Amino acid sequence: MKSKCLSILTLFFAICVFTSGCVHTFLEVINTSAQDYTQWRLPDGATARLGKGKITGNIVYTPDGTKLAVASSIGIWLYDAQTGEELDLIAGHTRDVRSVVFSPDGNTLASGGEDNTIRTWDVTSGAPIRTLAGHTGLVSNVAFSPDGNTIASGSSDYTIRLWNTHTGEQIRKVIGHTSFVSSVAFSPDGNTLASSDSHWDDPTIRLWNTHTGEQIRKITGHTGGVNSVVFSPDGQTLASGSDDRTIHLWNAGSGAPIHTLIGHMGGVNSVVFSPDGNTLASGSADTSVRLWNAGSGAPIRTLTRRRLVNIKSVAFSPDGKIIASRGSETTLRLWDAETGAHLRTLTRHTGGVNSVVFSPDGRILASGSEDNIIRTWDAGSGAHLRTLTGHTGEVKSIAFSPDGKTLASGSDDRTIRLWDTGYGTFITLTGDTSSVFSVAFSPDSHTLASGSREGPIHLWNAKSGAYLRTLTGHTGIVKSVAFSPDGNTLVSGSWDYTLRLWDAKSGAHLRTLTGDASWVESVVFSPDGKTIVSGSREGPIHLWDAKSGAHLRTLTGHRLDINSVAFSPDGQTLASGSNDATIRLWDAKSGAHLRTLTGHTWIVESVVFSPDGQALASCSWDGTVLLWDPTPAPPDPKRSK
Repeated sequence: MKSKCLSILTLFFAICVFTSGCVHTFLEVINTSAQDYTQWRLPDGATARLGKGKITGNIVYTPDGTKLAVASSIGIWLYDAQTGEELDLIAGHTRDVRSVVFSPDGNTLASGGEDNTIRTWDVTSGAPIRTLAGHTGLVSNVAFSPDGNTIASGSSDYTIRLWNTHTGEQIRKVIGHTSFVSSVAFSPDGNTLASSDSHWDDPTIRLWNTHTGEQIRKITGHTGGVNSVVFSPDGQTLASGSDDRTIHLWNAGSGAPIHTLIGHMGGVNSVVFSPDGNTLASGSADTSVRLWNAGSGAPIRTLTRRRLVNIKSVAFSPDGKIIASRGSETTLRLWDAETGAHLRTLTRHTGGVNSVVFSPDGRILASGSEDNIIRTWDAGSGAHLRTLTGHTGEVKSIAFSPDGKTLASGSDDRTIRLWDTGYGTFITLTGDTSSVFSVAFSPDSHTLASGSREGPIHLWNAKSGAYLRTLTGHTGIVKSVAFSPDGNTLVSGSWDYTLRLWDAKSGAHLRTLTGDASWVESVVFSPDGKTIVSGSREGPIHLWDAKSGAHLRTLTGHRLDINSVAFSPDGQTLASGSNDATIRLWDAKSGAHLRTLTGHTWIVESVVFSPDGQALASCSWDGTVLLWDPTPAPPDPKRSK
């Protein structure tokens, strides 16, 4: 089974554990009290959301400094800027949110997303005001004019658009960039708009007359894509950060260079002036935040912590006392702007989720994610229970043993780990020379099968971790393995366009199933062992007779790849998860489509039924696990907070 998931809580402590023959790991035991936000803004048919989604865009303070908005893969999170408490989830974009900005009066929030739209929201209620449509590419950046009457948006469609805030009407379309518009910023008087181009072939900054849309000036000097531009509070200086690892300060009137700030060892993703204009903060791919004297360009200090990651966005609080930084998709930290001291980690967003699985008793959900971590959750309350760390690569697949005593995980770090579910200790299995994409236990919990990038399937003693044998024959990545209910047969699905059946005891090859004209992503036996279902790269689902290998039926409906298929415990229902961000439920006997579940904003990597069949869990690259009521009854109206 595959899994991914996000942590919900921020309070944790680490416990070092050692066992004979094991390397050490950290087991983070988390406060298990249920969090209300697992119920906020749920999609139709969902009963809970585990995780907050990836941080996918910038961070910004309200003008009064009381709230902090964070752009994420599932919407916009609002936090209390002092306590870090979640205040609201504003949802409506159908893809990642890339940019958020508050109106000058703080009453309206504007956001731009990968669904090519700009949306405005009432900050108090979180209710949508209007959707601004017209861009034909993702909206990378949005900005309010100083008077709040105009919104500017930059897009991957190479255009900038100006919109009337109050009516949503497009005022004008500004053309001139030759690639992705990475940043837009109004001058303090509102008469000029600055924009930047992120492509290495045209690393330019352009200044535009906001009233006519005419280009005032083109500024060159960077040798790498320009990721961020911002005016100083007095409007006299323009700062820019670039992939060439430098920050340039320019005269905003003439475009003449003033200073070049050198010190970052990676591309500069974000630059921002302090409210008084005396300090410039920058965030970089070198994992640091740096502070500079905005007048002289001299470095002041570097803010960094162990295990920091690519800093994508920085923001000053309105009083200039705190700096917020967003690291990659996972980390949001607050710093003392004067001393550089780290104040707190405000929230723990994490990466996309690859695999999710229920424990045999249905009480626990486990998920494995691209941040190298496995998390366990209370399946009833949604509370985060434990964080298992130790893998040094993305966790691709996880599986509970049928006796519930062991959790297996396969990773990009080329290892399999067997975790004791009671203590969190693990045994590491090595032998694969490439990423482990799939792990599965035999029904008696004695054997573990694994599928890898380089094609061989390995069988292991699930108690001791001893290597048993290698099954060879596939010529492509083995994405999925599954045992038959009686434990006698193993099925494997590969990118060589085939399914193979193996004798689980001897390892002998029994049969090759062909007919799928694409990569096989997922395989599963029906509960009675009579049918095998496979999901493929191009979208169809195939049903096969497990005994004869005959092709029985093809189910179509998904637009993109089928990453996961799962039977309900009674064998009556089949669930499928796809790259089209949907889950579909099918009648397993007739193949009839029963229901489509929507709510994830990105690829659905894994679906699994609870042991009692009363719940369905899905996980996604959007960084969340959703729990669904899988019954075919019409879902309740969309919930609000």
